[in-house]
Amino acid sequence: MTEPLKPGDPIIVDVALGERAYDIVIGRDVLRSLGGRVAALRPGARTAVVTDRTVAKFWLEKTEASLSAAGVATSRIIVDEGEGSKTYAGLEQVSEALIAAKIERNDLVVALGGGVVGDLAGFAAAILRRGVDFVQVPTSLLAQVDSSVGGKTGINSPRGKNLLGAFHQPVLVVADSAVLDSLSPRQFRAGYAEIAKYGVLGDAAFFAWLQANHADIFTGGPAREHAIATSCRAKAAIVARDERETGERALLNLGHTFGHALEAATGFSDRLFHGEGVAVGIVLAAELSAELGLIAPSDAARVGHHLAAVGLPTRLRDIAGFAQEGLADADALMALMAQDKKVKRGRLTLILLQAVGRAVIAPDVEPSLVRDFLKAKLANGA
Repeated sequence: MTEPLKPGDPIIVDVALGERAYDIVIGRDVLRSLGGRVAALRPGARTAVVTDRTVAKFWLEKTEASLSAAGVATSRIIVDEGEGSKTYAGLEQVSEALIAAKIERNDLVVALGGGVVGDLAGFAAAILRRGVDFVQVPTSLLAQVDSSVGGKTGINSPRGKNLLGAFHQPVLVVADSAVLDSLSPRQFRAGYAEIAKYGVLGDAAFFAWLQANHADIFTGGPAREHAIATSCRAKAAIVARDERETGERALLNLGHTFGHALEAATGFSDRLFHGEGVAVGIVLAAELSAELGLIAPSDAARVGHHLAAVGLPTRLRDIAGFAQEGLADADALMALMAQDKKVKRGRLTLILLQAVGRAVIAPDVEPSLVRDFLKAKLANGA
């Protein structure tokens, strides 16, 4: 459906994974219900809330108050914000703190934060005592529509993004749209890239709806919850069919092979947020699809125009410090792309487009073809 839902009760999206199924609870001020939901889900369990310093200032006390009101004992673990915490050192910090807090197998880890906190806390939960359940409380738009759903957890290696991790599904996701009001415009735009991705890869009607209604999403109108719920339903359906990414789930990586390489080239820094890298990557994937004759150039342009219209970077030169080593060098970018998890025996698997709303998995892509494409883009100042 493409019409926004009316404000009211929370929207519940089911992630249908049999015995490991869980709900995504979406709505304004649903954070208040966290304690009650946790107490009902795991009577008697203790919790440890993992968050970062910035999120803690806004939402940690409210999260702890909700848990306390429901009689749920809790402790707090605070890490530095940003990708710098998604490292071996960050994993050690969180894991040791969870052990010190005496979190046991029947207890819960609560990931309160954006994608970095969710990935880090989820991975720590996956390996603590060989597996402790966790709850996702995503506080960024990107995390609410993407990284909090589907069970991918992990940390970065100096050699590439998310190269160490585990599939570990949460037992509950509580996505409070009100917390998004505290995001900077740039952070919100970065999350929007993942919303647009769902339209581009599998729902042409949703993409057209986004083109018409994106302003209401940004201002916090009813369209916001609808966009979040539609994105979560799209991801939940794919995850239910292909939890371990042996096939269809790879479609969710549209824009990510290029994007992750760009993030690595910028040192996983604030020069390029994850969603910004995905936005540039989606446009590159669309333009490569057009060059290969899979879609019309006008369709590729339509994707790029929409992402640019909301203020996202869509070209390599839009990235801060573009001229620095690693961004203006096609061979360096190819070396980073070679670390992508979808590479098999040196051959790239890319997600390309047959239409706006229809992505395809392109296995065994010849690297020289992609290198020539990037060199041409760089030569043209794109």
